[in-house]
Amino acid sequence: MTDAEVAQSAEATAAAEAPLELTEAALEALLFVAERPLSRREIANLAGVPRETVDARLGDLEVSLRERGIRLITAGERIALATSPEAGALIARYVGVDAVRLSPASLETLAIVAYRQPVTRAAVERIRGVDTDYTLRSLLHRRLVTELGRSDAPGRPILYGTGFEFLERFGLTTLDELPPLDVDVATRLAEEGRDSEAADAAEAGDAADPAAAAADPAAAAEPVTDPEAGAALGR
Repeated sequence: MTDAEVAQSAEATAAAEAPLELTEAALEALLFVAERPLSRREIANLAGVPRETVDARLGDLEVSLRERGIRLITAGERIALATSPEAGALIARYVGVDAVRLSPASLETLAIVAYRQPVTRAAVERIRGVDTDYTLRSLLHRRLVTELGRSDAPGRPILYGTGFEFLERFGLTTLDELPPLDVDVATRLAEEGRDSEAADAAEAGDAADPAAAAADPAAAAEPVTDPEAGAALGR
């Protein structure tokens, strides 16, 4: 490579890395063409601007889109554009399918995951009182539930949570917009979750000692099903 070509390449690299003006319109266009949700850090790095600038433009864009057919949705650090729930019926007619209805079991499982995430399958099953393997797999297939990682508990079980499809399906922009649970239901859900985590640890520790597991009074406790949690999402 000649000196001139080296200089030209360096100039092109510098131009590509130069800070850009992150306008509201540019941010909307970036999110529109992105094939996946983008993080605030990615946007800041792409534009070469501070994180504060990204947050400010996101706030402006959220306000601008509030009365339009596109919404800005966030899940933690990730940002994406989605159609508004008001346009759902028309879009469903265009693509030729109606929204797939969720069964009561799926709604109940999804509610537990949404309100207690990150949560393991064992914890969901103890709260519901029934096997949840098929239901969770169905929700994963529909991308309403996603795998968030693995727990530090013995055996490192998978942790489940909700994704962008969940927010879009229920017309939410963030998880903070989930309808509040009844105080008694929320308290019971939290208590059952703590009991489930403790039971997971106990089972892992007692796996080599069946007699100890049989003597555990928690193992004989009747599970409590919480249909009210599922009703919270059946809006």
